[in-house]
Amino acid sequence: MYIELAVALGLGVVVALVFLKKRRKSVLKAHDGWWGVGACPQGPEDDSIRPFRVETTSEEIEDLHRRLDQTRSFPSLEDSQFNYGFNSKYLEKVVSYWRNDFNWRKQVDKLNKYPHFKTKIEGIDIHYIHVKPKSLAEGTRAVPLMIVHGWPGSFYEFYGMIPLLTEPSSPDDITFEIICPSIPGYGFSEAPHKKGFDSVCAAHIFNKLMKRLGFNQYYVQGGDWGSLITTNMAQLEPNAVKGLHINFAPPSKGGLLIMLSILFGRRFPKLFGFTEHDVKRLFPTMEKLVVDRIRETGYLHIQATKPDTAGRGLNDSPVGLAAYILEKFSTWTDPEFKNLEDGGLERKFSLDDLLTNVMIYWTSGSIISSMRFYKENFSKGLNQPHAKLPVYVPTGVASFPNELTHSPKSWVTPKYYKLKTYTPMARGGHFAYLKINNSHSTVQCFFFPTQAPKVNSLRVTQF
Repeated sequence: MYIELAVALGLGVVVALVFLKKRRKSVLKAHDGWWGVGACPQGPEDDSIRPFRVETTSEEIEDLHRRLDQTRSFPSLEDSQFNYGFNSKYLEKVVSYWRNDFNWRKQVDKLNKYPHFKTKIEGIDIHYIHVKPKSLAEGTRAVPLMIVHGWPGSFYEFYGMIPLLTEPSSPDDITFEIICPSIPGYGFSEAPHKKGFDSVCAAHIFNKLMKRLGFNQYYVQGGDWGSLITTNMAQLEPNAVKGLHINFAPPSKGGLLIMLSILFGRRFPKLFGFTEHDVKRLFPTMEKLVVDRIRETGYLHIQATKPDTAGRGLNDSPVGLAAYILEKFSTWTDPEFKNLEDGGLERKFSLDDLLTNVMIYWTSGSIISSMRFYKENFSKGLNQPHAKLPVYVPTGVASFPNELTHSPKSWVTPKYYKLKTYTPMARGGHFAYLKINNSHSTVQCFFFPTQAPKVNSLRVTQF
C-alpha cells in the first residue's frame, strides 16, 4: 500500500508540473514545394480538375497472365503456416484464382463506380475520388470528410464504407461528402520526383486539395500513414480541420508519463487508467513492446533504408508483390493467423477485394514509390517538429484490439489535447474499413463539430 501511495504521489507531482507549465499553441509550418520533374516553372500552377477513369487493356491482362504462368514456386517448410511469411501452398491457390477466375475488367468497373479526378498540386498529379450524397433532407447539408489510407492499402479500402457515410439509413445520422485521395506515390497519384516528400508534405497538399474543392472547413479520418497525414493536416490548419478521427495512434514520443506507466502499469493499472486489454497488450514489456514489434517490423527497416532494392523485385513480379502485400493483410488483421495454413485471409476478406488492392499497385507500378514514403519519413529522424507539437483539433480515436501498435488512452491524451472519444472496438485489426465477405456489424466513429456539444455518430463497416 505504501508503495502504491508513493507512486501515486510521484505521479501526481509529474502531472501537476505538466499541466501547470504554460504552453503556447504552436502551429506546424509547411512551405510550398515542387515535386515535379525538373525545375519549378514560372507562372501560376494549373489548378484545373480533370475527370479520371481507371482503365485496362488486353495487353495489360495478357502480360499479367504471362508472368503468373512463369512464376517459380518454392516450397514452404513443413508445419510452418505463415510463420515464415506467406505460405507457398496457399500462394499457389491465390495465384491459380488470380490467373483463372479473377476478373480484372469487372473490378475496374467496380473501381469506376465512384467519380475519380486528378488535379496537379506542387508539380504532381493528385488522384482522388469525390462522392456526394445522392439526396439530402431539406434544410441539411453534407459534411465534407477526407479519408486517407496507408500502406499497403489504397483508396479501395473504403468502398464498402462510403455508402454508409453518403447514404445513411437513419435520418438521425450525419450525411457526409467523401473525398478520398491516393497518397502521392500510391495508386494513381503521381510519385514525387524529388527527395524529401514526407507526411507533412502530403498533409500540406491534401489541405490544398480540400481548399481547391471549395471547402474552408472539413473533417479528416486516417489509418496507418493516413493517421499521421491527417494528424499533420490538423496541426497545419487547425482552423480548417474541424475534427480529426484516427484508428491508428502510436505515441509520437516517449515522455515521462509513458515511461512511468511502462514501469509501474502492470502492478498499478488503475493508477494509469489501464484496462485489462491494455495490460494484455503491453505486458510483459519486453515480449509485447520489443520482441513482438521486431517480429513484425522487418519490412519497415527495409523500406526505411533501401526501398528501391526490394521494391525492384516486387515491381517485376506480380506473385512476389501479392505475397508481400497480402501477408500483411493476414498478420495485421489477427496475429494468430500466422499459425494457419491459409493465413486466415478468406476469413475476413474476399480474394477479389484483396487482389483488387494488389492490382492497383501492380497496374500503377507504384510499389517502389509507396515504399519510399517510409524512407522519407524515417530518414529525418524521430524528433521532427510535428512529433513534438500537440493537436488542438477535437479528436476521436477508434482502438482496434488487433492493431499493430496498441496505445492506451493515457498515451494518446498528451498528443491530442481535445480527445473527445477513445473507443475500444470489439474486434478488428489494422485494415479496419475494408469490406469483408461474410458478416458486417455496426461501429461508431465520432466527429465533433467545434461548436456542437452533442456527439454525432455514423455507421461504418467493421469485422
